[in-house]
Amino acid sequence: MSKGLSDKRISEIEATPIVYDEDSPKLSDEELSRFRPAMEIHPEWFMVTPKKKRISILIDVDIIETLKSEGRGYQTRINTILREAVFGEKH
Repeated sequence: MSKGLSDKRISEIEATPIVYDEDSPKLSDEELSRFRPAMEIHPEWFMVTPKKKRISILIDVDIIETLKSEGRGYQTRINTILREAVFGEKH
């Protein structure tokens, strides 16, 4: 069995009228020309998460306790703090 669409199904799709309404209005060529790829508008959505490496490190107890007191995700917060310190990136 073919994984693609059959000629019959393609014809059915092409024969189906487009219905415009307030949720899906017909757009002018000028309006369509303003569209941009999501990656261009929100590159952060497409960022690849860097690989992680498990290490052992000694950190002062008061720092760990303070980060843990802020709730779950203290290791992620440590990573964010280090990333900002090393690369100057704000996330």
